[in-house]
Amino acid sequence: MVEKLGTYDELKKLHPDPIAWAKEYIQSLNEQEKAASRDVILRFKQSKSLPKDRRRLMCGGYLFLQQLYHQLRFPQLCESIARRHKFQFNLDAILSRLIYSRVLYPSSKVSTFQFSQMLLEPPDFQLHQIYRALGILAQESDFIQAQLYRTGTELGNHNNRILYYDCTNFFFEIEQEDGFRQYGPSKEHRPNPIVEMGLFLDGDGIPLAFCIHSGNTNEQVTLQPLEEKILHDFSLSQFVVCTDSGLSSLSNRQFNTKGGRAFLTTQSLKKLKGHLRQWALNPKGWHLCGSSDRNEYNLDDINACDAADPEDNPYRSQTFFKERWINEDDLEQHLIVTFSLKYKHYQQHIRNQQIQRACQAMETHVSSLKKYHANDFKRFIKKTRITPDGEVAEKEVYTLDQERIEQEAKFDGFYAVCTSLDDAPQDIIRLNQRRWEIEESFRIMKTEFKARPVYLSREDRIRAHFLICFLSLMIYRYLEKKTHYAFTTKELITGIRNLNFLEAPTGDYIPTYTRTDVTDALHEAFGFRTDYEVLSASQMKKIIKASKL
Repeated sequence: MVEKLGTYDELKKLHPDPIAWAKEYIQSLNEQEKAASRDVILRFKQSKSLPKDRRRLMCGGYLFLQQLYHQLRFPQLCESIARRHKFQFNLDAILSRLIYSRVLYPSSKVSTFQFSQMLLEPPDFQLHQIYRALGILAQESDFIQAQLYRTGTELGNHNNRILYYDCTNFFFEIEQEDGFRQYGPSKEHRPNPIVEMGLFLDGDGIPLAFCIHSGNTNEQVTLQPLEEKILHDFSLSQFVVCTDSGLSSLSNRQFNTKGGRAFLTTQSLKKLKGHLRQWALNPKGWHLCGSSDRNEYNLDDINACDAADPEDNPYRSQTFFKERWINEDDLEQHLIVTFSLKYKHYQQHIRNQQIQRACQAMETHVSSLKKYHANDFKRFIKKTRITPDGEVAEKEVYTLDQERIEQEAKFDGFYAVCTSLDDAPQDIIRLNQRRWEIEESFRIMKTEFKARPVYLSREDRIRAHFLICFLSLMIYRYLEKKTHYAFTTKELITGIRNLNFLEAPTGDYIPTYTRTDVTDALHEAFGFRTDYEVLSASQMKKIIKASKL
């Protein structure tokens, strides 16, 4: 069985002579099959020069991105923008190439234009039009975000019950502050002006909205304006906002207890009031996550079992919790504290490495010990200027701060969250565990998409640059989802980056990539295949057409 053509009565309504039509149709299928299975012989001459200025190697990996681009209705979005502005260039072609290039070969706008000429479909725009398009994209950033949210909702792509929010910053290769490129607390500890990005993801890790602020902006004040934009532009009202403790000011928590919204945030145990911290660290009164029983566990017994035989400890991969409601600044909050041996071992491992680095630094790099940031290994080094007799020492003496090490060790394995939700602790813990995806999103933008350093100088073009990074991240997240999250970021991007074709003198296309599990999964997920020994020009046209459905 190759294809169902329909019953005789059904075909009679479409064709005067169904039998004759069916025979003709079957003959055309046979001819197509014969053409697809033909042997191709290519002849080359050593004495014949290559055609000048003719590209023979074509990039085809963008075809998978192009299908997602069209499914999210970017062409219609660009058409809507074009109706409101007077310009002659093809905004759809420029925006699509900016996104494809940012995912596959992130580089400058000049290099992006050159990359566009390597695609199977050559560009129909000029380099100067890319810079003009950046200004338009910056103006329409809010509109683009709102339209893509509606499109994703119509396609059933959004999990809106919980939204994850975080901030990061991007540095510029300049020395002087300029406009909204300002000096601020750099997350990479670089002495360069920065801008700050706030980003919202939905419950599946799909980007929803972003904002850009000057580098000296307090990140706590960035949440509410962007959230208000979501409430207004997205017509989204009831959701849970999940953040880290650095963003969860009292004002932000109170803001997210209104209108059917709720908050979920990490909570530093060290910053809890004394009686709450004492309750949190008390080894008694713990419960096992995922267990239907309400038995209470003592962490002293759990730790003793781990010390006796860590390999055979039944609780090695388990998480324990305790909960209570607290009232802080007239705000009722659900405080949940968890303990995990695996997390405890991880923290101990990190601290032991830092202690080793501190010991090495005291022996070899004494001059570098004066300044450090909060999580630096240098915090474990204590400086002494007084001799044991109480006299002022001629030289500073550096030793390990055992008191600080022991104090930090008390918190090993513990983790806390505060929320206004009255859900079961296991469900709240599960929601908070996905917060890592927003950290990964920033990492992808900074490393894979090379969003920094930024070499643009005009503010509108800088904003457009980050819009392109945001849209590229969105397309990539849908690519992950389409391939069922089966591959790492590096595997997936490398897989589509290497999908190149050599154009033969006959007009046929010869794949030059290595067929792998990644390429098989991509072809299976997107419904077209390019992994044949030779592809005819007509086959490639059909594949390109399929990438726009």
